[in-house]
Amino acid sequence: MYQRSVLITLPKAQSIDIEFNSVTFYAQHGCCTPKKEILKGLSGRFKSGELTAIMGPSGAGKSTLLNILTGFRKKNVSGRISYIGSNGKQEWNAYKKESCYIQQDDQLLPLFTVNEAMQIAADLKLGASLNKKAKQMLIDDVLDSLDLSKTKKTRCNRLSGGQKKRLSIALELLDNPPVMFLDEPTTGLDSSSSLQVVSTLKSLAKAGRTIVCTIHQPSATIYEMFDHIYLVAEGNCVYQGAANNTVKYLNNLGLNCPKYHNPADYIIEVINKEYGNFNEQLAIASCEENWRAPPVIKNINLQEMDRRLSEEGKAKVLINPPSELSRFWTLLNRNLVQLYRDWTVTHLKLILHFCVGVLLGLLYLNAGDDGSKTISNVGFLLVSAVYLCYTSMMPAVLHFPSQLPVLKKEQFNNWYHLKTYYAAFLVANLPIQTLFAIIYCSISYFLSSQPLDWNRFLMFLAIAVLTTLTAESIGLVLGTTVNPINGTFLGAISTAVMLTFAGFFVLFNHMPTFLYYLSYLSYLRYSLEGLVQAVYGFNRGDLNCPEEAVYCHYRVPKTILNELAMTDGKYWVDIVFLSAHFVVLRIIGYCTLRRKLTVS
Repeated sequence: MYQRSVLITLPKAQSIDIEFNSVTFYAQHGCCTPKKEILKGLSGRFKSGELTAIMGPSGAGKSTLLNILTGFRKKNVSGRISYIGSNGKQEWNAYKKESCYIQQDDQLLPLFTVNEAMQIAADLKLGASLNKKAKQMLIDDVLDSLDLSKTKKTRCNRLSGGQKKRLSIALELLDNPPVMFLDEPTTGLDSSSSLQVVSTLKSLAKAGRTIVCTIHQPSATIYEMFDHIYLVAEGNCVYQGAANNTVKYLNNLGLNCPKYHNPADYIIEVINKEYGNFNEQLAIASCEENWRAPPVIKNINLQEMDRRLSEEGKAKVLINPPSELSRFWTLLNRNLVQLYRDWTVTHLKLILHFCVGVLLGLLYLNAGDDGSKTISNVGFLLVSAVYLCYTSMMPAVLHFPSQLPVLKKEQFNNWYHLKTYYAAFLVANLPIQTLFAIIYCSISYFLSSQPLDWNRFLMFLAIAVLTTLTAESIGLVLGTTVNPINGTFLGAISTAVMLTFAGFFVLFNHMPTFLYYLSYLSYLRYSLEGLVQAVYGFNRGDLNCPEEAVYCHYRVPKTILNELAMTDGKYWVDIVFLSAHFVVLRIIGYCTLRRKLTVS
């Protein structure tokens, strides 16, 4: 377990430099296409206390280099990357927990306010090392330093682009990481918001952090704010040095930047070959001479720092990261709040289940106790299973694809383990799915005049809940295996196939032998069989036969059981098989989600 010092207002004195040598990356699209060299032996060093910009035209490889430095991309990469701290040179794995990566798209939870998002992040990162009041003080300090105090009660989906970007930074600042990576932090922002974001990064770097970001083509004002520029063109480094040395560097090569011309624009124009092809000459020159600004010598007196903090009434706190159990409860609470606030997931489905329950209950009115409507009643049981199946599977297909960007960001930045997140999601979703099944069954069961016996109703409900959970599990597997469009299509097709093997449209006695054994793979077989056993099994008495009916062939429940080949009373076997489907599919869903995070 690692420990990290956090200062409520001042960052830690620890400094970490990033050094990389001969970094090469090959991309290959398909097994039959040749490899393409994207990065061609890049070397450099990004120092603490400096705001570094990796620049270059589109397709130059700047985002690829950033992903390699963060460890986000590891395949087809060669070269050496070292983190240099107080313990000397270490590999990326040793310092993974000391860095954070803020991606280009701001992946925030839209239904939470700024303060709530910060509190959740504080609970996941800091745990019980700080009490609730101390955490709020820390949150207020961070929000104030990033000019977000006025947005504390604003939901994340109502923030402006600049506010979202600064909130993404604030969330990662809570545990004071010494290294921060940002991919295109000014993309989509106006000039004022861009300047505000870069000014924030500049102040954070001055405090001793190593901050590295990619940027496409900044304004002259923003360009001058960077301490170090690493310019990439066609996979080569063509300049590495201070922003204010750019013009001097170009003049040294006979390339004179016009007066009042943005140096960032001019050097991009040069590497885009608007004045001729100088890229090879620039690549050689960038290696021969060092245009980096002279280092700023920092004399950090830790005793003086502690004394000053004590005088200000602030403390230096030793943080022990929370246990995964503590994170589980935080994530569980977050999931429950999110479910409550997302009306399309909960409120709308509750209303839908109520309305459909009433509709089907009226459509099959008195079918459960009428011997002349027994076949129709079995149809009601199958329709109930299919309805619960579709309304659980389709939203599940879309769940993880919509949550994947947030999940990937939080897991990569060490907020929690994947198994913790998955367990919290599972536990939070179980009572919701159970509630949906209870609402539907309570209405449709009694309106359709099924047996007024609590034991039979609970047996009916148990099958309905397991059907709901199993269908949702299939949706989760599809959602973490294929894209949402293909997942929706495959979900519908798989349900239709399983429906044909349920034993109603084609009776088991009428199936070819090999297809009969194939029907054991259909969970709808166990759903229908369990519902039929709950309603007609366990020695139920004869049904009513209306006076207007000439003959009630299925008045005796055993008759319909014989017709459907469900005479063995396998209710508890059905319960076991549905439960097994649920458990196995949830395990597969975890594995496919883990794979999705690894390869995406």
